[in-house]
Amino acid sequence: MPTRTVAVASAVGLHARPASLFTQAVAASGVPVTIAKDGGAPVDASSMLRVMALGVKHGEEVTLAAEGDEAERVLDELVELLSTDLDAEPEG
Repeated sequence: MPTRTVAVASAVGLHARPASLFTQAVAASGVPVTIAKDGGAPVDASSMLRVMALGVKHGEEVTLAAEGDEAERVLDELVELLSTDLDAEPEG
């Protein structure tokens, strides 16, 4: 099972808007993905409540794992997403 470890860049961690954007991206991928804090049990990454319950703060590392034919691609996209401050106002 492919995995990736990434530091969460959002200033508020995985709370509110960043958690919502992340879980929506996981659900849209169609690939089963889990997320875990260091030393913690993995949870369903498409579940907003479970992701927020992890209490991931800015700069903390999480490990993502996925299964399936598209696992590598999906994990790469999710790492890119979490490496971005998702709480920042969109430019435009």
